[in-house]
Amino acid sequence: MRAFENNIRKVEPYVPGEQPQNKVIKLNTNENPYPPSPKVTEALAKMDTDRFRLYPDPTCGPLVEALAEFYHVDRDQVFVGVGSDDVLSMCFLTFFNSKKPILFPDITYSFYKVWAELYRIPYECQRLDGNFRIVKEDYYKENGGIIFPNPNAPTAIYEELDFVEDIIRANPDVIVIVDEAYIDFAGRSALELIDKYENLIVVQTFSKARSMAGMRIGYAISNPVLIKYLNDAKYSFNSYTMNQAALVCGTEAVKDREYFEEGIRKIIETREWAKDRLARIGFICLDSSANFIFAMHPDYDAKELFEEMKANGIYVRYWGSERIEQYMRITIGTREEMEELFRFLEKYMGVK
Repeated sequence: MRAFENNIRKVEPYVPGEQPQNKVIKLNTNENPYPPSPKVTEALAKMDTDRFRLYPDPTCGPLVEALAEFYHVDRDQVFVGVGSDDVLSMCFLTFFNSKKPILFPDITYSFYKVWAELYRIPYECQRLDGNFRIVKEDYYKENGGIIFPNPNAPTAIYEELDFVEDIIRANPDVIVIVDEAYIDFAGRSALELIDKYENLIVVQTFSKARSMAGMRIGYAISNPVLIKYLNDAKYSFNSYTMNQAALVCGTEAVKDREYFEEGIRKIIETREWAKDRLARIGFICLDSSANFIFAMHPDYDAKELFEEMKANGIYVRYWGSERIEQYMRITIGTREEMEELFRFLEKYMGVK
């Protein structure tokens, strides 16, 4: 080993889902199957490209204003970043600086481990129970901070708001982050608790319900003190994180509430129909409250089925990790895409 390699920070990176360039049925990365609001298209068409030579607004003013109005909070309660991954990473960097371990589930969004190792944050993974649910009592012990998704990923299980509040209430001396990437497909948001708990941060994204994964927009909502800490950290190394187009398009997307709610309705309707279809051909599905389904079939090896689907142009997500090696995660596509999925599965399994 060369001497300089002793001083290189080595991290096992997060592995995202495949992004095939050929035409396939893509149900592997939890993207929205529908286009963003027509107002986004209109905003892009009207953009003055001469503005691209200028730096964007470092405060992200119009987007922050739109989000504040949408969620009925003040501007100084909103922080935006380049996707919720950027926002969460900034939260790790800013708030998890104790020598005590932060806590998160053992089966969850795998980026949490990456950020903890990248920033040299001690952590402990709390084991989900036999039904893949969070055990809230595991988060009542001493710790340096807590983060968990609700609904969880990749399980798609949603915990009710009183459950979430119990964890927040039990940890008044540390920051608790509730990662709500999929909350729009589930139930009540922890945003209802923002004014009640000064240690709570709620993080959401434009990548799922707002159909804008390619624009990379995420945001945190909390109290003004914690949001100021986030902005201070952000401005310390990159003031211009959001590009001009993302700011304009994101703002217009937030304003179109009717389109947003209709898209959610369609995905939930398709999800419930798909859960029933999967059950009818023998799949065991966790009770999904997200825009995807976590499922396994007791008579078919998940890896073999995943590979066969991929060979036939249908991409889903498979990890092969401990405890979930027989599960696949299936994103909810359009009704037509899901019909194609079921045609393949029924033919493969000889279902008549």
